[in-house]
Amino acid sequence: METLSIPTQVILAIFAPALLVILFTRVTFNHYVALILTVALFAASVYAGYTHRWWIYIIDAASLTLGFWYASHMKSRDKKKKSTS
Repeated sequence: METLSIPTQVILAIFAPALLVILFTRVTFNHYVALILTVALFAASVYAGYTHRWWIYIIDAASLTLGFWYASHMKSRDKKKKSTS
């Protein structure tokens, strides 16, 4: 039984993984740990049966990649900012 409509699942798949990686990076101060936490969270949701479509997994993976890239960029920008101060 699906509780969310397909468009809602797609929108969440586009934004949620990237935002979670960025949030966890801010909390843990490490983008690798943030990526592992986010992947574990999504693996648990897949295991629990909340997602059944393979193309949602692809969108999740793309969003994770973009979120990880942005978190890496954010961390390097913060390092540059601290070194110039």
